Amino acid sequence: MSSIIITGAGSGIGRATAHAFLAAGWQVGLVGRREAPLAETASDSGALVLPCDVTDEADVDATFAKAAQHWGQVDALFNNAGVSLKGAPIDELSVSDIRHLIDVNVMGAFIAARAAFGQMRKQSPQGGRIINNGSVSAQVPRWGSAAYTASKHAITGLTRTLSLDGRPFNIACGQIDIGNALTDMAAAMTQGVPQADGTNAIEEVMHVDNVAKSVLHMASLPLNANVQFMTVMATTMPYIGRG
Repeated sequence: MSSIIITGAGSGIGRATAHAFLAAGWQVGLVGRREAPLAETASDSGALVLPCDVTDEADVDATFAKAAQHWGQVDALFNNAGVSLKGAPIDELSVSDIRHLIDVNVMGAFIAARAAFGQMRKQSPQGGRIINNGSVSAQVPRWGSAAYTASKHAITGLTRTLSLDGRPFNIACGQIDIGNALTDMAAAMTQGVPQADGTNAIEEVMHVDNVAKSVLHMASLPLNANVQFMTVMATTMPYIGRG
């Protein structure tokens, strides 16, 4: 039975993805800062609840070691944990808020990927798959999103490098770039959000299950095949040129 660790599994995309993998018969480890939402995601499914701060290296390393000991190996990581900021020009963002976002979105992703890579490299059989949550902001920015967009461009660099560095160890890495999946984070889209032309507009959203199914497809491929980059989005959302 294949196994996956999902970060940010207490809500939104992480929770929906966990449910999809559990339904498909995977062993699932749920990572997040707060145990209660993880337990709610797990319900009576048998998922492994792993409270963990992804920005804490020792905490992450211990979590992966626990999962590996429980299952015997770790086959996949969905590197999903992240935060966002309210849209604003860069000079209106506090440095402390920017630092926090970069710490979670970039350092948290790097730390989790580092732990997964290390486990996959040393286990037998060697190998596994890392799937990073990029966001369409890894390709084109939304107005007022300098910190978030920069963090997601960093994820693209991480994905490309892990894809290269993982080859000798049978470790594949891909990225899913998501646009307007309806979660608590994206709920504002249904009420109207600032556009690049200065207007506010309601944007189309899609059901989060579309993301979960896409991640499951990526993870279910044999290790000699890889979805390097996938974009899944609400069909008519502002995207190309953000217009």
